[in-house]
Amino acid sequence: MRTLVARLDNDGDVLLAGPAVRAAAHAGEVVVLCGHSGAQAAELLPGVQRVVRWDCPWIANPAPEVRTPDIEGIVALLKGIRADVALVLTSFHQSPLPLALLLKLAGVPKVVARSTDYPGSLLDVRLRDDPDVPEAERALQVARAAGFELPPGDDGRLRIVEPPQPAEVGPYVVVHPGASVPARAWSPDRCAEAVAALAQAGHRVLVTGGPKETALTGHVAGAHGVDLGGRTTFAELAGLLARADAVVVGNTGPAHLAAAVGTPVVSLFSPVVPATRWAPHGPHVLLGDQAAPCRDSRARECPVPGHPCLDRVTADQVVTAVADLVGVRT
Repeated sequence: MRTLVARLDNDGDVLLAGPAVRAAAHAGEVVVLCGHSGAQAAELLPGVQRVVRWDCPWIANPAPEVRTPDIEGIVALLKGIRADVALVLTSFHQSPLPLALLLKLAGVPKVVARSTDYPGSLLDVRLRDDPDVPEAERALQVARAAGFELPPGDDGRLRIVEPPQPAEVGPYVVVHPGASVPARAWSPDRCAEAVAALAQAGHRVLVTGGPKETALTGHVAGAHGVDLGGRTTFAELAGLLARADAVVVGNTGPAHLAAAVGTPVVSLFSPVVPATRWAPHGPHVLLGDQAAPCRDSRARECPVPGHPCLDRVTADQVVTAVADLVGVRT
C-alpha cells in the first residue's frame, strides 16, 4: 500500500497532518506532497518515506501563475508516484477538488477528502461534515475514512522524529516573536517587554526566528535575552524547543513544533482563525481576546487599529502563564 498525503500549506499545517500520516504509515509507505514552505516539517514527520515539493497555485501565498507545462508536470510527477490512495488534507476554507482532479488525471484509483462542494467523480470517499475540532483531529478523520487507523499505543498527539541536541543548556524559556501572517503576531515592543519581564522573573530567555527575522529578534532580545535569530534550522529549532521550560509564541509553525516535542506553549492567539481548530495540540495557555472584532476574518493584516486582540496582553500576563506551565509536559 502506497499512500500520498497532500498538505500544501506551511510548516505548521504539515505538522498538524502528522497523526494522519502515522495512520497511513501503519498500512504501508507514505509520500507527502507539500509546498516548499512545508517541506521542513514534512521531513520531520514519523512514517514519511518521501517528500515531494510543489507550490500549488490555489494554496500558496503569494500564488504562482497557472501554466499548462507546470500542471502537466505535476500530473506526470503524481503518476510516477503510483499511489494506491491519496488523502487530500485541507483547511475549512480550502477546496480539495482542484488537486483531486489532478490526482484522477494521474490515475490515482482512490482519492479521499473532506468537501462541502459536490465532488462528482473526483472523490471516491467524501466527508461532508466540517466539525469544529482541532485541525490534527480533523485530518485524522480523513485518514480513518480511507480505512487507516493509528497503530496500537499511538495517542494521536503531534510528533516528530528525534530532533538534534541543542548547543544551549537549560533551563530556559523560548520567545518566538515572528509569524508568517502579520495579523497573528504580537507587536515587537510587547515581545521585548515580555522578554525583559521574564528575565526579571528569573528566566533565561532565548529569542528565536528565521533568517529574515534577525532585525526583529535583535530588537526583542535587547539586553535581556539571547538572540538566536537566523541561527537555527527548523530541525535545530525543534531540538531547542524540546528542552525549553515553555515557549511563548503566536499562532504560527513553531507553536505546533513545540507541541510536537511536548513543550507547553503560551499561545498569543489572534482570533482571525478559530482557536478551537488551531490552538497548540498540547498543554498551553491561550492569551488574546478571542471575541475581538477581527474574529474569524482570516485577515493577514490586522483590520483593527492598534491590534487590540493581542496588544492588550501584558508582559505580566505572559510571566504568569509561563509560571503556570513550567513543569507541565506531555
